[in-house]
Amino acid sequence: MATEAIEKVSIIVSHGSLEGVYPGLIMANGARMEGMEASLFFTFFGLDAIIKNRMQRLKVATVGNPAMHMPTLVGALPGMSSFATRMMKKEMEKLDIPPVDEFLAMIHDSGGELYACKASVDMFHLKKEDFWPGLDGVISVGQFYEKAAGGQIIFT
Repeated sequence: MATEAIEKVSIIVSHGSLEGVYPGLIMANGARMEGMEASLFFTFFGLDAIIKNRMQRLKVATVGNPAMHMPTLVGALPGMSSFATRMMKKEMEKLDIPPVDEFLAMIHDSGGELYACKASVDMFHLKKEDFWPGLDGVISVGQFYEKAAGGQIIFT
């Protein structure tokens, strides 16, 4: 059975934690490197990845995160999220994974598209000037589906 090659992906980023944002960035970058069309749609707390004054301060979520393999009480200790974030960023640096703003620029410059969800932008009372300057626009869910037509939709 022959499988069809994926030619287009639309990735939804809805989590604003470090481990919630980077999978979408890595997948979009990988898609562009493979010659696929790629777009990112940031919604709800995923907007933190494209808000200028938040994008460099994303943290690892240590409370209620079963992948941390620690009791919630330990994750809630003061400084634990900052510690986990420093450790994760140190490991990412070793792998030459760029900071969020550089990653967004790489994706955008390679032809990837970056959009914010209009409903979330309105709900959080955000303005155009709040966002990273390379954002391609603020679009509705319907417009996102139009752009995603014919491709794979991926949730991170």
